[in-house]
Amino acid sequence: MRRRIREVAVRLRARSRADAGMVTSEYAMGIIAAVGFALLLYEVVTSGQVREELQSIVKKALSARM
Repeated sequence: MRRRIREVAVRLRARSRADAGMVTSEYAMGIIAAVGFALLLYEVVTSGQVREELQSIVKKALSARM
């Protein structure tokens, strides 16, 4: 039983020491993708039609009687 526990502990230690994080280039690609998505979302939200719809929703919400 002790031998089995020791084997499991050795395997767990080996797994925990493995590099499971992202490297700098992966962080850079993730940041570039996030910025690209943010720019796309900004363009959509600030487009004329979407802006008008958002303004009408806000006006309705502010003029609602409680």
